Amino acid sequence: MSIHTSTATTAPKRLTSDAMSASLAREDQRVTAAPLGHALVELAQEDDRIIGLSADLAKYTDLHVFRDAMPDRFYQIGMAEQALVGSAAGLALEGFVPFVSTYSVFATRRAYDFLCLDIAEAGLNVNMVCALPGLTTGYGPSHQATEDLAILRGMPDLTIVDPCDAVDIEQAVPQLAAHDGPTYTRILRGKVPRVLDEYDYSFELGKAKLVRDGADVLLVSTGLMTERALEAARALEADRIDVAVLHVPTLKPLDEDTILRELGKDRLVMTCENHTVIGGLFDAVAHTLVRNGSGRQVTPVGLPDEFLDAGALPTLSDRYGVSTGKLVERIRAMHGAAHR
Repeated sequence: MSIHTSTATTAPKRLTSDAMSASLAREDQRVTAAPLGHALVELAQEDDRIIGLSADLAKYTDLHVFRDAMPDRFYQIGMAEQALVGSAAGLALEGFVPFVSTYSVFATRRAYDFLCLDIAEAGLNVNMVCALPGLTTGYGPSHQATEDLAILRGMPDLTIVDPCDAVDIEQAVPQLAAHDGPTYTRILRGKVPRVLDEYDYSFELGKAKLVRDGADVLLVSTGLMTERALEAARALEADRIDVAVLHVPTLKPLDEDTILRELGKDRLVMTCENHTVIGGLFDAVAHTLVRNGSGRQVTPVGLPDEFLDAGALPTLSDRYGVSTGKLVERIRAMHGAAHR
């Protein structure tokens, strides 16, 4: 009897995830479950004005934690985003401080006029806290808010926040409530990584923070891309490439003074954002440089100007160049080209 043996190599493990996965965290990461919901409950225990509203998505935006803890201060509006925003405006006029949750695509594409005229023009303290920003879902263009910052940055008097992790979210919530005027925050949901508490960092509305210094490359990042920027910086230590990371959690108003100071140093500069390269962080930084007479070159890392595919998030992040691995490759190539 002959025994057949195979010499075929094992195929590499495919990058997979549930397209609608609630959490972006890896299994080995420190996480906090539903930081938005828990931070709101803690704040509401101290401030009777805090209320929550959702458009049938409390479970999927972590507002269910607030709903279950304080049902008499939660309003389920149903799948009607324009009514959601209009209701929040009315409650704000009565002295409440609403936190309004839905998906970013619905808040920006379906309810823009109500957000602009009912809330922003009136200067109301309504806080939009919106899930699935950028490439955080594999459900394709119907759910991927790749252009929400571009849509909203031109709205007068609207403060825009893109947190990196659970630390940012927890510390941002009370500051958003205390802020005089409307805010829009891109939230991460489910089990959210804790990243920034490993650094000398605290969230301050309207401020950028240098999380890590470095002499060779500066990554100006926002949102979840700050986590990837920090991972890339650590990986590039083996190449003796010294990478600084400037975290910009507030996109509007932009901390121009800090950005200009850090970009004034002699090193390669890249922006990193979970958003199309049009109308987001890159454009804000470039605009700041031009207005201040600087010809400094900045290279954008972000999502392309196209409708993205549906699929597994790790695969899509690689495909569109926003994964940690692709960021490392990009920095190596740029640094190598600059030192030839």
